[in-house]
Amino acid sequence: MSDLVPLTGEPLALDLVNTRPTVGELLATPEDLRAWVAMQAERLPDAPEKITPTELAAVHAVREHAARALEHGRHGTRPSQTDLDALNEAQRSAPAISEVAWNGTGLTVTRRRGGSSAEQLAAWLAEATAELLADPAITRIRQCEADDCVLLFLPAHPRRRWCSAARCGNRMRVARHYQRNRAG
Repeated sequence: MSDLVPLTGEPLALDLVNTRPTVGELLATPEDLRAWVAMQAERLPDAPEKITPTELAAVHAVREHAARALEHGRHGTRPSQTDLDALNEAQRSAPAISEVAWNGTGLTVTRRRGGSSAEQLAAWLAEATAELLADPAITRIRQCEADDCVLLFLPAHPRRRWCSAARCGNRMRVARHYQRNRAG
């Protein structure tokens, strides 16, 4: 698996932070963000179909604040007030409502946000970060043990060591095998 393909499947806030690996930027262009949003479609309601530089800048800002706040949270220390305020402001810019509608046979509730598409996308990501920050599981978040990897994950199994067995796990096993065979 290429390091240029974003990992998905962790809590949404971690998937966002993990779009900035050791080398490169996985959300460098509006098209990169559009592709990432498409991968997260089930978790990002009403995501804009057209991504502009404005949406990209809003997501980058939330990602930076989320990364710093999560780093503190996973170590059990207090995040900076600046980062918390920025995450709260992103949510306030596009408040969410539970929209009630009749579908012909019953009532449905759909969560929607106001604001511009940039504000909405940033708000969904800031909300996902806020939920993870308040989750007691935050202290179980780990950084990948591969030498050249900074990606974070929330292990379902306590022995998990890598962000991805296919990405870093294989690379580390191959490196160990090479070192053993080279030494012998």
